[in-house]
Amino acid sequence: MAEPFTYGRRGIAARFEDAERELLRGLFNDVIGMLEVGPADADPLEALVGLTPNAAEPEDPALLRLLPNAVKDDAESSLEFRRLTERSLRESKVGALRAAAMGLESGHVLLDDAASRHWSTALNDVRLVLAERLGIRSEEDAERIHGITDWAEADDVEKYLALVYNFITWLQTTLVEAMLDAHRVRLNGGADG
Repeated sequence: MAEPFTYGRRGIAARFEDAERELLRGLFNDVIGMLEVGPADADPLEALVGLTPNAAEPEDPALLRLLPNAVKDDAESSLEFRRLTERSLRESKVGALRAAAMGLESGHVLLDDAASRHWSTALNDVRLVLAERLGIRSEEDAERIHGITDWAEADDVEKYLALVYNFITWLQTTLVEAMLDAHRVRLNGGADG
């Protein structure tokens, strides 16, 4: 079973079993597949500066969770913002997901500050996609999903996804706590405690 992320003298560390590493790698790759930008636009300058002239609000609700509208109740402003920023946002998210996936080469994961940020972004994006697929819209929905804890009872897709969501939530929580511990140590001049 996975060991939580913890902060120590060498950095932020966690341990994963082979099946957990494969699960995480698969989740990261699935979200990468959702986010990857297609072939470069006909105008190489647009691609170079990160413009997406044909940007549109994503039809997939999970992708919309990852790439939300910037201005609530203003489709025109949101679309303009999307044209100017979506390519770089997608590329940034894909980069974080790839970096996290590469960190799974062994069962022992050791993260520096940059890798911690990549993992945090990657876990958050996977969690957002899973939350959308599970229909989590309220505290009650979240409570229902968090109540599913027995892998032996994962007899349908929703229960399996709920268990994966809970695993990702736990990992994200332990990572954020470890990052906060690292920050506290730095604030105290490097002294643990």
